[in-house]
Amino acid sequence: MSPPPGRPKAGDTPPGGVARSAGESDMSPPPGRPKAGDTPPGGLAGGAAVTIGAAWDAVSRDLRSAGLDFGHGCASAEDEAAWIVLHAAGIPASAAADFDALRGHALTTGQAQQAAELARQRIATRKPLAYLLHEAWLAGLRFHVDERVIVPRSFIAELLDGGDLDVWLAAAPEHVLDMCTGSGCLAVLAALVWPHARVDAVDLSPDALAVAAINREAYDLQQRLQLIRSDLWESVPTAMRYDLVLCNPPYVPEASMRSLPPEYLHEPGMALAGGPDGMDLVRRFLRGLPAHLSPGAVAVLEVGNERAAFETAFPRLPAVWLETELHAEAVCVLLEQDLREAFGDEGSAG
Repeated sequence: MSPPPGRPKAGDTPPGGVARSAGESDMSPPPGRPKAGDTPPGGLAGGAAVTIGAAWDAVSRDLRSAGLDFGHGCASAEDEAAWIVLHAAGIPASAAADFDALRGHALTTGQAQQAAELARQRIATRKPLAYLLHEAWLAGLRFHVDERVIVPRSFIAELLDGGDLDVWLAAAPEHVLDMCTGSGCLAVLAALVWPHARVDAVDLSPDALAVAAINREAYDLQQRLQLIRSDLWESVPTAMRYDLVLCNPPYVPEASMRSLPPEYLHEPGMALAGGPDGMDLVRRFLRGLPAHLSPGAVAVLEVGNERAAFETAFPRLPAVWLETELHAEAVCVLLEQDLREAFGDEGSAG
């Protein structure tokens, strides 16, 4: 089925852009981070007043020298230091766009000590900063996270926030599904982008759904966002049909799982591991998908750096790869008719 006039067709190539490594995510604070060179004598430990800029400089240096991995909300030591210092100052990370204007703001002794302590914990534990702060930021919104869920960093969030999916939709979706929802961030974003849509969020982990419930309540979406515990399609009612399906499944191949940086080892393994080629969950998801699609529906699937594995596993399934700020081919759009032709109308529900 061809998309209506104005919608791209499967096989269209997105415009060229910058693609970065999988260790960098789309959750970095907005542009405007400060410049180095503001550290006062004694750094954060001195008795003199410390500014946000000085604290940022000192924390950046410590994080850089520790050899950390930055793939859980920030793309660099400098970005993560900005998050630490803003948090200690009681300023939301979304204010990083105005960091230059905040550099001269004085921290209290307690705030400077908190920034130094957070940096120390980050280095000593190698835990993602989001776990230490119990927060993650997507599309400028704060979400609760803890070690029951992976740190949200989906490239799909940027596409939702920027309206990039609208061109694929014949109309605003009435029923949206977020499969493998984890902390529920994408489901919440979808409900906010389409205020008249009903959203279902599916995950196998009861711990993940408990975190998703916290985020659903934070945005007062209890009436429109339903949480479903299910092993993919197993417990999704057979009669349910969706206009838009989002899925950011586990897709890390076995070989990559064996060499993950320490930060990733703090995350639930079941939310990362995708089998020998990374496509185990993707295969099951796609087999059951056509049976739950409304006419003209669209699916948006994220596979990170595994495009080659995806195309090897599904050589006859047309997919359009959408560019995001930090990756040119991590997310693809799949059309309802193409999915039916590839998997049939009676896809497996397991």
